[in-house]
Amino acid sequence: MKRIALLLFAAVAATAMTLDAQTTGWPPPASQLTLPVWPGAAPGAPANPPPEADTTTAKDNLIAGRPLVRLGNVSQPTLTFYPAKGQNSGATVVVFPGGGYQILAIDLEGTEVCDWLTAHGVNCFILKYRVPGTGPYPRSAAALQDAQRAVGLVRQRAAAWHLDPKRIGVLGFSAGAHLAAALSTHYDHRLYDALDAADAVSCRPDFAVIVYPGYLALEDKNFAANAEINPTAETPPQFIVQAEDDPVHVENATVYFLALKNAKVPAELHIYAQGGHGYGLRRTELPVTAWPQAVETWLHTIKVLAAK
Repeated sequence: MKRIALLLFAAVAATAMTLDAQTTGWPPPASQLTLPVWPGAAPGAPANPPPEADTTTAKDNLIAGRPLVRLGNVSQPTLTFYPAKGQNSGATVVVFPGGGYQILAIDLEGTEVCDWLTAHGVNCFILKYRVPGTGPYPRSAAALQDAQRAVGLVRQRAAAWHLDPKRIGVLGFSAGAHLAAALSTHYDHRLYDALDAADAVSCRPDFAVIVYPGYLALEDKNFAANAEINPTAETPPQFIVQAEDDPVHVENATVYFLALKNAKVPAELHIYAQGGHGYGLRRTELPVTAWPQAVETWLHTIKVLAAK
């Protein structure tokens, strides 16, 4: 009887995991192209990391009335490829989910983003970067190492995947938005020893979308600009969106925009009165949740996508 009970429990658990994956899109199916970011262990990887797991509990908040996957204990970074649906524009976005460098909101700020982008002919990759305690740079270089390596991999294999190597951008949320800004200003020097041909090509994004960022303005220094994020004229074009009532503080967007402006970087800033933090692409009655449509227009404006 005990053996039967255990088998039944295992079957129920497997069914629940399958249904959850069908709902959230994570983990991706075996048929989805997923490759390791590093050919071996990541730089500085611990010897016996705890197992990767969804850390969401029943007490965690819902977003637009729905739960999300809070992926924790990520020690083996991966890239998952979502090819464009319909006509392939050749444009590509590498997505950095947020989560305070502690977890990854892997569906809310990952799979749901790729569903949107691929429907518009844009190829998409989700970077499952290392957490927890892997940023912000320079407190830790781990997440930025993963981002540098990931964009290099995508560009180096662009021909095989039918991508335009000159139209590879990044899109990040919260901590992932900081990571996108960090990569936009820290691409000229790898933070790890080169491993192969992927590290010989540029990891500079061609554009960046920064959604409700953190760590770009320092609260303990009267919201001074983060000196580690130092835009220059070579920083790629940026799209920034945040709500004024964001508890992470809207100054992260406004201060970063002014730094870009002073460096003469083409940038577009959208500030909304309400919205809070962590809404992803889930639509509510608040206007801020229409930000993806503004991004679509911007991608046409900067000629990443063809004129309508």
